[in-house]
Amino acid sequence: MQDLQAAVIGSGSWATAIVKILLNNVQKVHWWVREEDIAVHLKQFGNNPKYLSSISFDPNRIEVSHELNRVLKRADVPVFCIPAAFLQPSLKGMHASLLRGKPVVSAIKGIIPGDNDIMSDFFYKRYGVPVNQFVAVSGPSHAEEVAQEKLTYLTVASENRVSAVAVANLFSCRYIKTSVTDDIFGTEFAPVLKNIIAIATGICSGLGYGDNFQAVLISNALREISRFVDVVRPNNRDINKSVYLGDLLVTCYSQFSRNRRYGQMLGRGYSPHYAQMEMNMVAEGYYATKCIKEMNVRYEVDMPITDTVYKILYEGKDPAKEMQALQDKLS
Repeated sequence: MQDLQAAVIGSGSWATAIVKILLNNVQKVHWWVREEDIAVHLKQFGNNPKYLSSISFDPNRIEVSHELNRVLKRADVPVFCIPAAFLQPSLKGMHASLLRGKPVVSAIKGIIPGDNDIMSDFFYKRYGVPVNQFVAVSGPSHAEEVAQEKLTYLTVASENRVSAVAVANLFSCRYIKTSVTDDIFGTEFAPVLKNIIAIATGICSGLGYGDNFQAVLISNALREISRFVDVVRPNNRDINKSVYLGDLLVTCYSQFSRNRRYGQMLGRGYSPHYAQMEMNMVAEGYYATKCIKEMNVRYEVDMPITDTVYKILYEGKDPAKEMQALQDKLS
C-alpha cells in the first residue's frame, strides 16, 4: 500500500469505479460526494445507492464528505471525476490554494460548455494549475466493467513524466494496466470527439442501419478525429493506440455507452431534450457537439459527422434525412 492520501471528487459511476481502483494501492480514499444523502448512505452501508451499487466498500477505508475543501486539504493526489457540463458549479467555493504543488488528476472525458475548455485549460484558467502539474487519465474504460474487475487499459498523460508514472502506479492493479504519454491534448480531445461519434452510431442503430454501415461510419470518424487534433495541436501521435481508437470503438459499440444509448433514442424518435430527461446519466456528447462546432469555426476542419450530429441536436433536423445526406460524404 502507498502512503499517499488520494481523493476522488465526484459520485457518479466512473468516480465510484475509481475509488475501487485506488483502494488496491492506498489504505484509505477521501471521497467528496456533493449529495449529502449519498454521503450518509456510503458511510452507513458502504455502497453508492445511485451508481454501481454492487460495489461494496469497507467504511473504514473511505472517508466520505460533502465538504469539498475539507477533502482536498487532506489529499496529496486529487482525482476529479465530475461531468464537464456540471464541473464549474460543482467546484464553486473550491480554494485554489489546496491544489498547489499537487498532481491534479482529471478523469473527465468532456469539455466545458460555453468556454470550450478541455480540463487542462480549465484548471489553469480558473485555479492557476500549471500544465506540468496536470495529469489526464483516459482510455476505453466503462465503469461497469471495472466494477466487475474486467481487464481494462488506461493511459495517463502529463508533460511531467514523474507525475504521470506516479499516477499510473496509483491506478495499476490486477485488472488495470496503465501506460504513460505526454500527449495531454490528444488524450483530452479524443474522448470529447468520440462521444459525438457515439451519438451518431446510436442514431444509426435507432434508424435500423446495420453493422456494415456502422463500420464505415466509425472508420471515417477516426479520420475526422485525427484531422481535428492534428490541425488544432500537431503531435507525433499514433491515432491507432487504445487511448484514441480503442476508446472510440468501445464507446460506439458497447452496451454500457450512454452516448450511444442517447443516440439510439434520437434515432427512434425522441427529441434531444426528452432523450436527456429519460437517461439517468449525462451524455457528454450532447454538450461536446456544440463546443466542437463552435471551435471549428476558427479551424475549418472537414467534420461531416460532427456537423450532422449538430444539425440533429441543435437545429432540429430530421435524423433519417441527415443520416441519408451523410452517406454521400463517407468513403
